[in-house]
Amino acid sequence: PVRLGKLDEYHQRTTAMLRAVEAALVVTDARIRPLLDGAPTRLGCVVAAELDGAGELESTAVSDDIALIQFSSGTTHDPKPVALTHRNLLFNLAAIADYFAGDSLPAPVGVTWLPLYHDMGLIGNLLTAFYLPRPLVLLPPELFLAVPAAWLRAISRHHGTVTAAPNFAFGLCLKRIQDEELAGVDLSSWRLCLNGAEMISADVQRRFGERFAHWGFDPAAFTPVYGLAEASLAVTFKPVNHPVTVLGVRRESLAAGGVVEPGTAELVSTGRPLAGVEIEIRDTDSHPVPDDRVGRIVVRAPSVMAGYFDRPDLSSEVLHDGWLDCGDLGFLHDGELFVCGRSKETVIIRGANHAPQDFEAALDGLAGVRVGCAVAVGYLPVDTGEEALAMLVETTPDVPPGLAGDVAARVLQRTGIAVRHVELLAPGTLPRTSSGKLRRLEARSQWLTGTLSPPQQAPLPGSAPC
Repeated sequence: PVRLGKLDEYHQRTTAMLRAVEAALVVTDARIRPLLDGAPTRLGCVVAAELDGAGELESTAVSDDIALIQFSSGTTHDPKPVALTHRNLLFNLAAIADYFAGDSLPAPVGVTWLPLYHDMGLIGNLLTAFYLPRPLVLLPPELFLAVPAAWLRAISRHHGTVTAAPNFAFGLCLKRIQDEELAGVDLSSWRLCLNGAEMISADVQRRFGERFAHWGFDPAAFTPVYGLAEASLAVTFKPVNHPVTVLGVRRESLAAGGVVEPGTAELVSTGRPLAGVEIEIRDTDSHPVPDDRVGRIVVRAPSVMAGYFDRPDLSSEVLHDGWLDCGDLGFLHDGELFVCGRSKETVIIRGANHAPQDFEAALDGLAGVRVGCAVAVGYLPVDTGEEALAMLVETTPDVPPGLAGDVAARVLQRTGIAVRHVELLAPGTLPRTSSGKLRRLEARSQWLTGTLSPPQQAPLPGSAPC
């Protein structure tokens, strides 16, 4: 996808991905080809309609052949090519199908707007629909972003029973949907509302359930999940017919020693491992830790990749004796997984480890701040030897006076941590992945080097509105 005003970034990332997998040909459509043809490096593109069919072609694949390569987190110039075999994919699809076969779940009818270049869209929706099989209604991602109500109307119209979306989607529905847009809508068929791909907010789920219950949505449909590209997709799901578990924890205890103690900060369980999946929480020396202790999440399953394509250097960093280091911090409580944040994105203040999401969530609802468009980073100010907190914040067009001070005050009020610097940014400035996740490490690097720049103002050919 091309972000508005970020054509150069798109060319750089696309070129890097194609080189990483030694691609010989790019098949695209007429709408996208002009964007690719403008790249400084020729990408060898053809439009699908130009290809002559060769009739039926026999192809023999064995289980350990590479089925697809999907890209995980990484910088624009060095994306990570996750090589998944047929065995990896089929095991994960079978585990998802086993979950859908749970007691009292209706025959699944999927309704999704997720892009098919994202693992939750491709594997969790499209390939799962082929595997089960099940009906699947596809909406253009740009339609949902422009008119979130279109998603709920489609669920009603097609009697959708299952959806999957990142947490920000539910926040966008709360902010953008007007009641009159849902005239005649009935959401009572919506039985599984999978929420994953980023940190899950108990407050957003609670407010979504309360508001859309008026149109028949059952809050019990919320199903938090956890997964990652390196494990094909799905790792944990909330158990069927089991309420969502929300723990109140002391953020200070988590930060200081990784100990789970009762408190007011809410963490949402992402459920239990799917069939055939093993999870452990380990310390920095790779030793397992007991329940209610924060550590690195590691996973073992037949769905875990054999490695990054042609990158043994990257593979050796995350794969050890069949276990995958997910790069996330979390803990187990009564057999359920709670995710605290990305290990490499941790902000260290006076020796205490803080998840950046804690600071970012503090800005929810603050006038002048774009929803889901703030990044918390740690840095070393030139006048001190202690790491400090900076907030990089995209603003709405109507920036209220004193917004930087409001940001600092809100973070201090909600977390007890002082903000040393607030950077107010134009919309679209923060770097994101192809699936819309914020690239915190890249944002930090660009900010520190002075290269965090706003997008161009002119719209691109074929680009969708933000």
